[in-house]
Amino acid sequence: MNVWRRLSGRRRAVALAGASALVAGGLVTLPVTAAHAATQCDVTYTTNDWQGGFTANVTIRNVGDALSNWTLGFTFPNANQRLVQGWSARWSQSGRNVTAQNESWNGNLATGASTNIGFNGSWSGSNPKPTSFTVNGVACNGGTPPTSTPPTSTPPTSTPPTSTPPTSTPPTSTPPTSPPPPGTRVDNPYLNAQGYVNPEWKAKAESVTGGSRVSNTPTAVWIDRIAAIEGTDNSQSNGPMGIRDHLDEALEQDADYIQFVIYNLPGRDCAALASNGELQADELPKYKAEYIDPIAAIQGDPKYRNIRIINVIEVDSLPNLVTNTSGNAGGTVMCDTVKANGAYVQGVGYALAQLGAFSNVYNYVDAAHHGWIGWDSNFTPTAQILKEAATASGSTVNHVHGFIVNTANYSATIEPYVKITDSVNGQSVRQSDWIDWNQYNDEQSFAQAFRQELVGQGFPSGIGMLIDTSRNGWGGSERPTAAGPTTSVNAYVEGGRVDRRIHPGNWCNQSGAGLGERPKAAPASGIDAYVWIKPPGESDGSSSEIPNNDGKGFDRMCDPTYTGNDRNGNSMSGALADAPISGAWFPAQFAELMANAYPPLS
Repeated sequence: MNVWRRLSGRRRAVALAGASALVAGGLVTLPVTAAHAATQCDVTYTTNDWQGGFTANVTIRNVGDALSNWTLGFTFPNANQRLVQGWSARWSQSGRNVTAQNESWNGNLATGASTNIGFNGSWSGSNPKPTSFTVNGVACNGGTPPTSTPPTSTPPTSTPPTSTPPTSTPPTSTPPTSPPPPGTRVDNPYLNAQGYVNPEWKAKAESVTGGSRVSNTPTAVWIDRIAAIEGTDNSQSNGPMGIRDHLDEALEQDADYIQFVIYNLPGRDCAALASNGELQADELPKYKAEYIDPIAAIQGDPKYRNIRIINVIEVDSLPNLVTNTSGNAGGTVMCDTVKANGAYVQGVGYALAQLGAFSNVYNYVDAAHHGWIGWDSNFTPTAQILKEAATASGSTVNHVHGFIVNTANYSATIEPYVKITDSVNGQSVRQSDWIDWNQYNDEQSFAQAFRQELVGQGFPSGIGMLIDTSRNGWGGSERPTAAGPTTSVNAYVEGGRVDRRIHPGNWCNQSGAGLGERPKAAPASGIDAYVWIKPPGESDGSSSEIPNNDGKGFDRMCDPTYTGNDRNGNSMSGALADAPISGAWFPAQFAELMANAYPPLS
């Protein structure tokens, strides 16, 4: 049995970020009598609750003299409330008492400044909110709470906390009948929503003749290294934009949603070379502190609370732990290492917990594609490893909004002329060389079936699936218009399949590919959207070795002269010639994708 893998990655040369985190949901602002003139503060404490667990987001606002360091203190009302894991501060708990000390990067709080921190917790019985807070040992009373209410001589009143935690309704598959308030979590973030158009990709697309036909299509922004978080785009520089730049631009565009790819795990892309990352397999602490935490700090900024931030989490990571470790064809030492040390499972769990704490953030975890995990031996084990990661590092399944398949790959969304249930002269098409006993032959049927498997593994029944259709159109003159001849199973499949790759294991800059379905919300049952996550025209990897400072390796699957390996049936790679390194602009490929688009471009 053959098992496949693939991938690309988008990189930018930019510089590191540090910032403060968010706050969302219902709030409690707590005024108390001041105990010291120099230190005055307001604390806002909000939670997102589920049975047995919760995420708390805390805003500390300094309304006294400037601070160079701070320590927050509060007491849980319930003895069964526990701190599990926190971020943007050094958290600890003793009995019911909880403290959070500033990190080195957020200790300075000028008068009027705020910082945002948070933690994941557990509870039993009830989850009431704390009733008082201190900063540096002084009870917080502040002055004006973080609202537009003008100051008065009488402290503002607040609704006292209740002993019953707020309930959270699980997402359903039925879209709302009227638009929800901005910032409210919805079942399908793509429905009736305008997507963000990345101006950097738009300019590249329009530099190629005919590119203006698709240049206003929403595509994802790949955050594939620490330096990409902040970027260098400013008034003195015309360098790559960072996360905050893109979010600010999304506000200018009045976009409803923006898409990011979170892609920088330790030992990333353990079964290939073209998309190797900057972090070594043992650098999980650095991944958390210098990559995920700063991203969470920016995405959690209340300034962006009305934008639906959609994160695609760690492409091609977790399925590698099923198919490309020891005992599998093509197993690698690096995949064995990251499986043994937990870098992938714990890293993905941490990303989900930190980013999923915000009500306007939607996490979709990468789930490979049918030509990789469509066989019985890979299907359920992959769902199980996804569940393991979703409940690691303080995460729960509620931090996962859905899953995505076919990211940056070429598998057809629907095969109209070759159905997996077809047979020829009494022989199942599964016996053909192309399908090779796989249970699926296109992405949509695979995504729908895999969704049901994930629900069976314990994910909420309302999870949705995404399909990346950016390069799987397979149009042009080579596209079949009817089923193949019935002389044999192979003739039938070869003549009728619209995916015209040499082999379904080929993943790099595929010759003959075309743009697929344009982004569309709710196209089929269980599918939240067709999306363009891989920006068309960005290379999957160089066709020959190119020295670079981005850590991009050379993978022979990107070499058009390569005759293959066990994982692609020893077939030619099918890759285009003269390709640049992974993530670099490849105008010849973009022109070909437009020429072969299906549906065709007008």
